[in-house]
Amino acid sequence: MPIRTTATLATFLVAGLIPLTLPAAASAAPAKHGDDFNGDGYRDYAYSSFSAGGGGGVTVVFGTATGPGSTHQRITQASPGVPGADEADDMFGEVRAAADFDGDGYGDLAVAATGENGSQGADQGAVTVLWGSASGLSEGTTLPNKNPGRNNYMGKDLATGDFNGDGKQDLAVINDSMTYVYRGPFKRSGTTGTVTKLDKTTSFYASALISGKVNGDSKTDLAIIGDVVSPEYIASDVWFIKGGASSLTPGNSLRLESQSGNGGSSERGGDGVIADFDKDGYGDIAVGTSLYSTHKGRVSVWYGSSTGPSRSTRFTQSTSGVAGTPENYDEFGDSVSAGDVNGDGYADLAVGVRGEEIDGQEYAGGVHVLKGRASGLSGTGSQWFARNTPGVPGALTADDQFGGLVRLRDTDDDGTADLYVSAVGSLRLPGSAGGITTAGATEYDAAPIDSFLE
Repeated sequence: MPIRTTATLATFLVAGLIPLTLPAAASAAPAKHGDDFNGDGYRDYAYSSFSAGGGGGVTVVFGTATGPGSTHQRITQASPGVPGADEADDMFGEVRAAADFDGDGYGDLAVAATGENGSQGADQGAVTVLWGSASGLSEGTTLPNKNPGRNNYMGKDLATGDFNGDGKQDLAVINDSMTYVYRGPFKRSGTTGTVTKLDKTTSFYASALISGKVNGDSKTDLAIIGDVVSPEYIASDVWFIKGGASSLTPGNSLRLESQSGNGGSSERGGDGVIADFDKDGYGDIAVGTSLYSTHKGRVSVWYGSSTGPSRSTRFTQSTSGVAGTPENYDEFGDSVSAGDVNGDGYADLAVGVRGEEIDGQEYAGGVHVLKGRASGLSGTGSQWFARNTPGVPGALTADDQFGGLVRLRDTDDDGTADLYVSAVGSLRLPGSAGGITTAGATEYDAAPIDSFLE
């Protein structure tokens, strides 16, 4: 899943582009990791970094054998070769997605500037591909806008994948209420393969994208989260799109939440990920909807099969084995992330509950870790972490919003995913054979959590 725009407080503002020591040149084969921008074999970290009066920027923290290193690079629209101008409120870098778009062995970064003005008016939006090289990201190419219009916010979300199975990376882009899939390969001249528009109905407004393999074939599939608005209700759905060699095939939808009347938010949205929680070879779609039932929150899991998503199940803080009690404004599922925390081969799911009140401290926040198994995700054996968990660094305070953003990622290459948590500061809790542990838990500031691409 591409990065949500939840703010983290661990922010670096690195002025200018820092010269880099050049590693050996990457091969012509596609990059092993889409976010290895300098081709050295280690995943890198890209996050949005804003400065006063500027239009935004992207800071890259280059990876090492032990995780984020000390070498940084910052790119804005004022950087050499990057299209556009560094103008206030462009929001350049707010949304990002990485892949080797031109197949040269270096990861590239698609960067949205949702506030970019254009010939059709304000906030038309734009998406630029920053190109990887031995020295990191440099220069850029703007994608053709297939739906220019005022307040369309092109690039509101992005997702990468090989949707037609031809070995070349493609890019899905939300533009207004619709999704456009740009086929690879991408050229620095600005040309791409064919572009497909996905538009469900006039009442469906796309808000987030998830990509992954759901039906077990070689093509990446796409799940589009969107709002459904009618005179009778407002709801949130996830719409499955099957990848295919010749075309993308629209499939079924799963209702995530609904309420009577249309006076609620028109941006209900959700955070989601595709992972194999039951290890049956099919990717499962997990979506958190934090606004469900007066912001108590809920996570919906739509299990994959050879024909696409099939059975579904729901999780809340009233699910057996899940700690806590559903309360208004807990926002269970505001952020979710998947990874194998105990090395058993089943994907597990971290669920942020940023609004959790603990010991009278409002919005103290916490994180659940639901374990995968042959029957799928379960509350049985789930783990709960908050500031008052023994071994977790930091004091329990109001408005900490612990779990406002969660990421599971194996940064020490030990075969288990570590839990990264945003709060007032950022934390890392290591994975282990027994699951997430507080042994070795540390405050973490080498790179903001929102730089960890799924």
